[in-house]
Amino acid sequence: MPNLKEDDNALREVLSQAKTIAVVGHSDKRKRTSYQIAQFLRHVGYTVYPVNPLVKEIDGQPSYLSLKELPEPVDIVNVFRRSEYLSEIVDEAISIKAKTVWAQLGIWDEAAAQKALDARLNVVMDACIKIEYQRLRVI
Repeated sequence: MPNLKEDDNALREVLSQAKTIAVVGHSDKRKRTSYQIAQFLRHVGYTVYPVNPLVKEIDGQPSYLSLKELPEPVDIVNVFRRSEYLSEIVDEAISIKAKTVWAQLGIWDEAAAQKALDARLNVVMDACIKIEYQRLRVI
């Protein structure tokens, strides 16, 4: 099964063409990895939307209940939720016509990945978006 994690050119293209990223599981706690990576993504120029039904806002920005609530289409759905939630997140990503589902390190679900691929989404699983961005020197 093709995971873009194995294809540097495809990864670079996804990261360089994307403008908007939804961070599913975005924490409002500064010490959490999801918070730090979302801040990094904002810093390098992406528009980042927090998706976390347990948080009303993060640093003054509204946090959304689900991907369907977002105010505009997103290019990448970056997932910081456990693997067992990936299937429903992929369903939402398909319904909002996201281009890529990116599951962070340690997050992997083969059936969810196949569902995303069947819907013609790019899939990256078990990879940190910040590490890959820096490693590939995306501009």
